[in-house]
Amino acid sequence: MFLRGKAGSVMAWNPEKYEQWFSTPEGQFALDREVRLLQVVLAGWPRRRHKLLEVGCGTGLFLETLYQMGFDVSGIDKSPEMIMVARNRLANRADLHIGDGELLPFSENEFDYAYLWTVLEFTADPEAMLAEAARVAEKGMLIGFLNKNSLYYSMNVRSSDSTLSKANWFTWCEMQDLIRKATGFSPTIARSVLPGPMQTWGRPGLRSKINSWLYPPFAGAFTAVRVDFVNMKPLNPLFAWKSEPEMS
Repeated sequence: MFLRGKAGSVMAWNPEKYEQWFSTPEGQFALDREVRLLQVVLAGWPRRRHKLLEVGCGTGLFLETLYQMGFDVSGIDKSPEMIMVARNRLANRADLHIGDGELLPFSENEFDYAYLWTVLEFTADPEAMLAEAARVAEKGMLIGFLNKNSLYYSMNVRSSDSTLSKANWFTWCEMQDLIRKATGFSPTIARSVLPGPMQTWGRPGLRSKINSWLYPPFAGAFTAVRVDFVNMKPLNPLFAWKSEPEMS
C-alpha cells in the first residue's frame, strides 16, 4: 500500500503509524482499491503450492492478503520492527526474514514468484532490487509502483515536505524500461487505480465511482505490473464466478 506509513518522515519505520493510515476514510478506500487491483492483475497465476516472496513486506498486511489468496508466502524487510509486527500478524503462516532487498539471501529460483509493492521508490538501486527479485523467482513477479504522472502526485505530493515527495516516483515508460533492463522481460499486464487526487478518494457520488474503476497503467496514482517469466495458460480466478457453474 503506497501510503502505509510513508507519508511523512515520522511514519517511515513506525509500525503503529504505518497502520494507522488504514483507519482513515482515504486509507481504507485506497487499500480496497489496491486489493481489487491485485486480484485482477494476479488472475492468471496458479496459487496452490506456489511460493511467493514479498520484498519489503512491512507489517505483513499484503502478505496476509496473498496468503488468503492461496500462496505459500515469505517476506523480507530491512526493519526489525516491521518484521516483528508481521510475525504477530501472520504467526506460522509466513516465513519472515530481516534483510536487504538489493542482496537477497536466497538461492536462484527458490520461489515461484516475487512481489514488490511500493518498495522500489525507497531503495537506492531499484534496478538491483528488481534483478535480485528476478533471480530468486522462477515464474514471474508483480510490481506495484507510484505513478509520477498522476494527479495524486501533482496535487498532493510534489509540493509537500513529506517522505513521499522525496521518493523516487516512476512514470509508466520509466518502469517499463527498468523492468526490461533488470529482468530481460516485458510486462505481461498492467493496470492502475485512483486517478483523482486524494481529496476525491472515498467521497460519495461520481468522484468515488471514478476512483473505484481500473485504468490503463499511466492514469492512476498506483500501478500494478505483472511480469511472467514462463508461458502460463491464464486461469479463471475464483472471484470471477458470477454464479454457480452448471454440472453436466
